[in-house]
Amino acid sequence: MAQLDGVVKPKTKRSKRFLQSREPKLVEDLKNAMIMKGGNTSETVTQALKDIFALKKPNAVLYKKKNIMRPFEDSTSLEFFSKKTDSSLFLFGSHNKKRPNNLVFGRMFDFHVLDMFELGIEKFKSLKDIKNDKCAEGTKPMLVFAGELFDTDNELSRLRNVLTDFFRGPAVPAVRLAGLEHILHFTAADGKIYMRSYRVLLKKSGCRTPRIELEEIGPSFDFVLRRTHLASDDLYKTAHRQPKALKPKKKKNISHDAFGTKYGRLHMQKQNLDKLQTRKMKGLRKRGGAVVTENGEPTSPKKARTRE
Repeated sequence: MAQLDGVVKPKTKRSKRFLQSREPKLVEDLKNAMIMKGGNTSETVTQALKDIFALKKPNAVLYKKKNIMRPFEDSTSLEFFSKKTDSSLFLFGSHNKKRPNNLVFGRMFDFHVLDMFELGIEKFKSLKDIKNDKCAEGTKPMLVFAGELFDTDNELSRLRNVLTDFFRGPAVPAVRLAGLEHILHFTAADGKIYMRSYRVLLKKSGCRTPRIELEEIGPSFDFVLRRTHLASDDLYKTAHRQPKALKPKKKKNISHDAFGTKYGRLHMQKQNLDKLQTRKMKGLRKRGGAVVTENGEPTSPKKARTRE
């Protein structure tokens, strides 16, 4: 590809297709995540990155080599890798004496860091430690957030948004009942964030609706929130802006109540009831002109002709 005056011009069809795939779209592709470890990591962090990568497959890239970087001090390297792999989500693991067993969840906007959250691992159980059947690769999980802090605390509310973005999976128009088999549960309580992973078991219940049981499959984390980097309100609003073509068109004179019932309002012109067309009945027809007989009694013309 040749670069002239800051404009990249493709020389081959392959490079042309590559540039077209990176162009803005009305409906963007599924968000990919890059998972990498820093210059110094522990066995806990390495295994945690592998387990989260297993949950994110196939929409993730795992870097096995060490990358010496500090996301909160300098995010240039993260932005470079994000542009290289076309990833808008990232997970960075590190370990040091001051912040042991550290994970940084974050996301990008226009290949620049938007939000970052540093979580410390206090307790961890890997997929290998829990000996149960696992869900298939690429299963779309159901996300459950428990705890009032996710609604009242600004940082935890934004963290919930980042975790939803990270684990939500592809958007699908419909889901069958048997496909709802994986649950990721997040709980905020006592200054900690608990992450649990469950497999849904559908048991016989003697009726049409099955009985549901949850079986823990791992991984299991006990996090503590450390440093955060939040985008400004203006930048956050810009990142959530949607093109006009995707916004639903508002229909006039149509409303819905709390139960989802649809109501419509009709506007009609004032009617003139004097010219209103009604149903014609035989009993309402006007009688013909009456003929007066010699006795002075009125009779119909037909009877008068008969008497003549």
